[in-house]
Amino acid sequence: MSLCTALLPLLLLVSAASASHFWGGTMSFLPKGRNPDGSYRVDFRYKDTFDSCGSRLVWGCVSGHCGTQTNLEVGQIYSSGARNPSNLNWCQEEGIITRHLISDKPFQLQASSCCWVSLSNGVSSWNLPVLVDLGRRSDTNEPNHSPHTTIISFVRVPQNCPRTYNFIGCDPDGDDIRCTNSNSLPTGFQIDQETCNFKYYPNAATGTYGILLNVEDYPKQYTTLTYSDGTRSYRAPARGVTTPSPITSAPYSSSPLSRLPLQFAVRVESPVPSCTAGQYLPKFLQPTPNDRERLHAAINKELEIRIIATATHSVIQDIIISGPLNITKDTRASGEFALRWTPRSDDLGEHFPICFIAESRANLSSTLYQSEMRCIIVEVERELASIGHVTCSESFMAISVNKTQSEKIKIHEDHLRLNDPSCTLYSNGSHVFANMSLNTCGTVMEEDDTNVIFKNEIVSVDNPNDIITRHHQVEIQFFCKYPKKSSVTLEFDAHRSPYVFVQKGFGTFSYQFEFFQSSQFRNLQDPSLYPLEYDLGDMMYMQIEATSPVNNTELFVESCKASPSDDPNAHISYSIISNGCIQDETLQFYSSHGNVVKFGMKAFKFIGLHDQVFITCSVILCEAGNPNTRCSQGCTNATAAPGVHHHHRREAPIQTLSHFISQGPVRLGRSTNIRDAASTVTTNGLNMNVVFIAGCLLVIVGMLCGVLIYTKRPKTVYQPLPTSDYQ
Repeated sequence: MSLCTALLPLLLLVSAASASHFWGGTMSFLPKGRNPDGSYRVDFRYKDTFDSCGSRLVWGCVSGHCGTQTNLEVGQIYSSGARNPSNLNWCQEEGIITRHLISDKPFQLQASSCCWVSLSNGVSSWNLPVLVDLGRRSDTNEPNHSPHTTIISFVRVPQNCPRTYNFIGCDPDGDDIRCTNSNSLPTGFQIDQETCNFKYYPNAATGTYGILLNVEDYPKQYTTLTYSDGTRSYRAPARGVTTPSPITSAPYSSSPLSRLPLQFAVRVESPVPSCTAGQYLPKFLQPTPNDRERLHAAINKELEIRIIATATHSVIQDIIISGPLNITKDTRASGEFALRWTPRSDDLGEHFPICFIAESRANLSSTLYQSEMRCIIVEVERELASIGHVTCSESFMAISVNKTQSEKIKIHEDHLRLNDPSCTLYSNGSHVFANMSLNTCGTVMEEDDTNVIFKNEIVSVDNPNDIITRHHQVEIQFFCKYPKKSSVTLEFDAHRSPYVFVQKGFGTFSYQFEFFQSSQFRNLQDPSLYPLEYDLGDMMYMQIEATSPVNNTELFVESCKASPSDDPNAHISYSIISNGCIQDETLQFYSSHGNVVKFGMKAFKFIGLHDQVFITCSVILCEAGNPNTRCSQGCTNATAAPGVHHHHRREAPIQTLSHFISQGPVRLGRSTNIRDAASTVTTNGLNMNVVFIAGCLLVIVGMLCGVLIYTKRPKTVYQPLPTSDYQ
């Protein structure tokens, strides 16, 4: 097993004179075995940042036999575009170089030139030296693999805010990683050589500072390197590491196994009114991965990473990313982004750092602020590519997981659940199965510029009744992706059909959530007209009806919220009903007895870029008249724990589990008097103005099923598209 430890390259941008164009760079390498002719193949990955795209580093041989370059692939990772002033524009690119070598002895490559950007600490010319040693190690019986690193371009630090950048890197050999500085660090900056944490203390003058570091790896024990010509060299652990003494008197060297450049610039800017994340400086929200989190990806399967950032006194503009070649970024809404990357066959077994920073702009100002930098490691594995098989159709998705391909699945087979724990997984001798419609079992619908995506997840829990966990032994995400436009069409009904559930003691029961045309609740809104359109301030009439084979039941609506998606955990939401209590001042109940609940409220709009809304409610079916049920408790304090959770399994159930159901989307009609009609509501200190949404006819070529998935083409309805559908 490889060991990924703390360490990460970061790179930066600053003001530059026309002749100063280099922002920094780094490099790592990976031995790829021997070629048929006996030569050694080594792949090098480097990143560089210049003030424009298209610049190319030229790597020369400084010492040793550096071999011959046989292939070069270069691609853009990120560009600031025209968002910054001209002297702050930058473009980061990654190059993948393949070299063939006739010797496995040490050698050194270097790229160098003039000039850096204009720096406050006097650094001018730049060079990126790389030390490579391919001797076969006695501890791994393989050539040394360098740490894998990446760099984020353009880091801004407010003068008055301390900040720590936890450089992240992964060493495939499990070596100790150290960071040393090639030049004296400016006042206010410090590098911890053992952890590679780079710190800024708020006592530096404003300006741009060049930081030149080396990333080095050391074995954890005394190690011998053997070369093809029969010679040997010896390496000792890093200074300060306690390890058993070597068994021979060989001349062990304290030199590193490899040395990589890590060069960047830090721009110290004017003070910010508050250093608290989430005010002026952006703050990350769930489901953004945590710093140093490890993710897994499979060959030829798209990995998606969701990132959400917020700030109350500035507006989120973008996220700055650095990662492997071909990584892409989509903007879903204000402050919401998705990174996507598909590993190639040659990436198997490798580890790829991905780093990101959120950037915001102060209101009515050109001042830009940046969040903390988070970096994660993505490990490319073979197993994920074969254990899952997802089938997508017009109205449902199904997943089968091969138990024989995963020990964790077999061990935790009896403790697996979907997003909605009430949905059952089935199994036989070889597979675990789950089937669900696109609007049940906690399936979440997301949307980007080109696709509608339905997601769910299989996870393991220690106790099926638990609602939280500290660690999932099994975590299998899967999705179906439906392109919005293509050369064929598939009718997708935005209107949600009845939600059907099965529970012991209540049999098969369903909930139907509908919008009606008036407070008489006689004529429901035509499902073919979804998404529904309302003007601001119009009354929306809704009804939830439960159908059950069990007599003497009653329906209780525990909560309702509006959000831009039908995810019950959406971070942007407006509470309508909470714990059975009315939260919206315009809400009216027309009936709340028996198995039907009728209510209405005035249409409103979310402030910002969210153009759609779903109404999602949590509902419970209870034994009517029983004072011990949640239905009988009605409106309660949020901290009050319903006593019904303490009933023993053998007692007859008196209520169902709580289920989330939703209806929508709906959207704001384009009336000419929208501004006059607009009214606002406030919740949790956020001004939120209407809720409403977009589109129900999806155009699709195939349904791409992803994260452990198999792509399968569904039955589609072929028909020509009118020209307007392409606009």
